This record gives sequence, structure tokens and C-alpha cells, in this order.
Amino acid sequence: MSSARAHVCQCKNGRGLSSILYKLLKDEGQELPQGHLSPTAPSAVAAKVCACSARRRVVLKCPHVTCAEASAVLAKTLTFIKNVPCFQALPSADQLALLRRGWAPLLVLGLAQDKVDFETVETNEASILHMILTNGPANSHKESGENHSPSAAEIQTIKRFLMKCWSLDISPKEYAYLKGTLLFNPELPGLHYVEYIQSLQQEAHQALKEYVKSIYKDDQSRFFNLIITLSMLRCISAGVIAELFFRPIGNVDIDGKLLDMLCVDSKVQATKQIST
Repeated sequence: MSSARAHVCQCKNGRGLSSILYKLLKDEGQELPQGHLSPTAPSAVAAKVCACSARRRVVLKCPHVTCAEASAVLAKTLTFIKNVPCFQALPSADQLALLRRGWAPLLVLGLAQDKVDFETVETNEASILHMILTNGPANSHKESGENHSPSAAEIQTIKRFLMKCWSLDISPKEYAYLKGTLLFNPELPGLHYVEYIQSLQQEAHQALKEYVKSIYKDDQSRFFNLIITLSMLRCISAGVIAELFFRPIGNVDIDGKLLDMLCVDSKVQATKQIST
């Protein structure tokens, strides 16, 4: 097979659909980010997603530049959280649960706010068929199950979110309210102060609504567009964000950073209590 034909999208090639090779690769590439529609789902949205993009693996074109920008946004995000008094009033267990679930969507929202754009290129990662033929099924699953580059489809999901945010020209106050809505997620299992966290989310939600109503009086759909845009983050997994923005610079220990932040805050609070 020539190199030119190798890059032809088999999703649009009727003859390729009956190929055993195509079926094998198609079945392996069906897994998409949580909440993302399958390329074969009978809907107009799913029809736009090429199944090939779920298989093609990509990496950052300029990893050092983009990873540095993402790290700066993560630092700003953690600083923002630390400065929210309601968050500090929660027990450490609830704080950690909210941080572990919320850091990735908050980071992506921060990338949108700071206008951080990035480019990706296809990686020369070994194909699934090659791994099966050379290493056997057991080893191939082991190698491809973890530490693999994000798929083109996953990157497209992030890109769509960023473009949507930029098209709305979201203001700093709107970003702050959206962050509050993301941070205080009462649906997480194991929370101790569920009702209080729910009230904080509702407060951020209501503040956003009132702000939009007062500033954008002629735009009746803006508030709903912001909420719909925020819901797009459900399709973006924390694993993809960590793999894309932090593994190229040495596999940053995100969980360790979150724990360090909580420990520092706990020590500060304890010092204040002793001094009083």
C-alpha cells in the first residue's frame, strides 16, 4: 500500500468498511472521552466526527512553550481557589475531593480565559495491529492502556470548547462565576457538606445570571449559551489534560500539587489559631 493511500480516511471509503483490518482497528478505536458520542451514533452531531480521529494520536507541536503556559494557568487556578473563603471553610476531605475532580475543567476554562492556543501534530506511535503482531494481545493492551498520546478527537473537543469561549468574548467576572459553578460540584460521591456545596454552586449560578442580565440586556440568550458552553467540559477527561500538557515536561504530579496546596493552607490556619 502506498503512503498516499495509507492516509485516506477509511470512514469515507465504502470498500474499506468490509475490510477485516479496518474492522479490527475500528473496534479498537471506539472508546471516546466520557460523555462523547460514538462516531457511529445515529445523530447529526456524531456524524460529524470521523472515526479515524479517535484512532490517530497527536502530541503538542511546541510542547515546552504550551506546557509552560498550561503550568502557569494551573498555578493561577490554584491561587484562585485558595482565595475563595467558602472553599477554605470546607473540611479538608471535601476540599481534596472538589480539587481532584475540578482541576482539569478549571484549567481548561483558564486556558480559554488566558487565550492559550496550541497546535498538535500526529505522532508516529506504533499501530495497534503492529503491536498485536509483534508483542501479542496481552502486551499490546498493556502498552496501549496507559501513557498513550491523546487522540485527535479528544483534542478537537478541547479546541471546540476554546473556540466557543472566545466567540462569546467572556468577561473576567463571567469567568469567575463559571469557575465557582465548576468548583462547587455537589454531585461528587463522598462529600460531607453536600447541601452547603450545592448552595454555593447555586449562588455562583445565580450571580452569573444576574450579572449577565444587568450587563447584556439586549442578549437574552447569553446566559444559556454560557451554561451550554460550560457543559462541554464534561467531555474532557482529566487524564487527557494531564497527558497533553504535563507529561511532555516530566509527568507533573498533579495530585501532589493539590495535596501540597491543602497542607500549606492547613498549616497557615493552624498557625493563626495558635497565635490567637
